[in-house]
Amino acid sequence: MKIGFFTDSYFPEIDGVTYTIKLWREELERKGHEVYVVYPDGDYEPGDREIPVQSLPNPFYAGYRIPLFRRPSTLPDLDVVHCHGPAPVGILGRYYAKKHDLPTIYTHHTPIEEYFHQSVKLESVANALSKLYVPLENAFLESFDIVTASTGRIERDVEHVQLPVGIDMEFFQPTAADWYPDRTVIGYSGRLSMEKNVSEILRAAEELSDYDFVIVGEGPYRNSLERDAPDNVELRPFLPREELPIFYSSIDTFVTASTADTLGLSTLEANACRTPVAAADAAPFDQTIDADNGERFAYGDLEAMTAAIETCLETDRDTRTAVDQYDIQRTLEHLEHLYQSVQTSADEVPTTADDEFGFSDDSHWSFK
Repeated sequence: MKIGFFTDSYFPEIDGVTYTIKLWREELERKGHEVYVVYPDGDYEPGDREIPVQSLPNPFYAGYRIPLFRRPSTLPDLDVVHCHGPAPVGILGRYYAKKHDLPTIYTHHTPIEEYFHQSVKLESVANALSKLYVPLENAFLESFDIVTASTGRIERDVEHVQLPVGIDMEFFQPTAADWYPDRTVIGYSGRLSMEKNVSEILRAAEELSDYDFVIVGEGPYRNSLERDAPDNVELRPFLPREELPIFYSSIDTFVTASTADTLGLSTLEANACRTPVAAADAAPFDQTIDADNGERFAYGDLEAMTAAIETCLETDRDTRTAVDQYDIQRTLEHLEHLYQSVQTSADEVPTTADDEFGFSDDSHWSFK
């Protein structure tokens, strides 16, 4: 098949959506499909089947761009349109599919309403924008043949197929290399933005002064985090992807206080490298993190957070086996099935989390 990925998040920006699209594309093309990626242009040289859309810098969220326009007639002939966001490039994909009467799939990656509070200074205005935005996205999602999401809950009034974006279990494995052989290190890797609540990690670091903390990432909150970080915290820029398994394998516990993830790829990648995770007791971690691969704590409760970290340090767990269910090979097998089914007839495609795919509402989804 010729599959079109339409996304407003792509290189050179680094985030979970970007790497998911890259991984899905590589795996699908390995299976013989052609995957085209339509994305906002930027400081990135497009490769084969990467199609940039003219765009401008985003004044509200540094690192991302605002797409302008690209004529649908300049796009290749496709068999399936797969949109990865509700912003202009995603809308372009939906329009292209309608114009050519193509089947459509949408993957929900990001609760965008969570980001208004970071971009708009007045909380009342941010709240109002959130209330206005969600119904608009609901209407957009309802126009697709299939909507997928990584867990059973997406906080949208649409039926969806539960399809975790998946992790590359062959790539994320424990490594012999150890960057911190003589230190106890608590680590984090991800965006340094408001919704990730990295400042909570700084609070934990102050309380757990006998341990070292290493925070890896970039984002709009980096300067304030550097200013407030205690002496036992090291902030590093995003690592080259090939170094991530070493980082995850070297740290003793991964910690996150994020309340706006849809799957939390970095937590599962750390688990795949046999590192336990201490995570806020919020979606999606209430479905992905349990006693088999880590501990959860009440968000904002410093005592509970430090206790969860200490318990992770003291307890042995087979975290890699616990996340085997999220192997990208399982995800891609069923993504291919979705493409084939939606081409045949959208009416025949299951659209709930308890359908023939065998997904359930907890984290332990399986395949029939």
